[in-house]
This record gives sequence, structure tokens and C-alpha cells, in this order.
Amino acid sequence: MKPWGGPMSAAEFRVWQCDRWSEKEFQDRVIELAQVNGWLAYHTHDARRSQPGFPDLVLVHARSKRILFWELKSAKGRVSVAQSAWLVALKACGLVAVVMRPSDWASGLIESELVVGRA
Repeated sequence: MKPWGGPMSAAEFRVWQCDRWSEKEFQDRVIELAQVNGWLAYHTHDARRSQPGFPDLVLVHARSKRILFWELKSAKGRVSVAQSAWLVALKACGLVAVVMRPSDWASGLIESELVVGRA
């Protein structure tokens, strides 16, 4: 049931379900989908010793010659100033650098980016 009453559509339920994921759960799902589809996935596990703000994931697909820089955020997560600076700088170099959220999983955007041949 919706908070305001009435049944949820399947699409609303998917968004509601995905929005409950922690950033770690979301990240694990994205990495698994990427690897199953032939992407190399890099994530710095202990970012405390790294340059602040660098995106959570670097995804490389050699066959399609694509590289993605993704900052992953939970439904309510906020992008820091340092994260924003990195994303802007990477985009200025012509690279794909974006923030992805669980709602992007629910909408099918992440799948469309990672399933080679669809993008």
C-alpha cells in the first residue's frame, strides 16, 4: 500500500524496494551486473587513504571501448563538493562520469548501460 492509500504499481514497488538498499547493497548489485556482462570493475575499498571525491566505480569494457566513472549514492545520499569536482573534471575530458542511484536500477537505466549491445 502507498503511504497515502491505494495499491502500488509494479514500477512504484520496484522503486520503493530499490530505494531501501544501502549504498553497499546497491554497489554490490552494480558490480555483479557489470562483471556478468564482461566489464572490469574497480572500487577503492578503503577510500580514507585516497584522494577525496574520486568516483566509487571505474567500469571498463574493452570490447566496446567504453569506460564509465560512477559515483553511487543511496536514495538519500548527497554528493560532496569533492565528488562533484571529480565528476565535472572527468566530464570536461569527454568521459562518462555520473551519479547513479537505486532508482536508476529500478528504471532500467543501469541495465541499459551495462548490458553490452543495448547501450
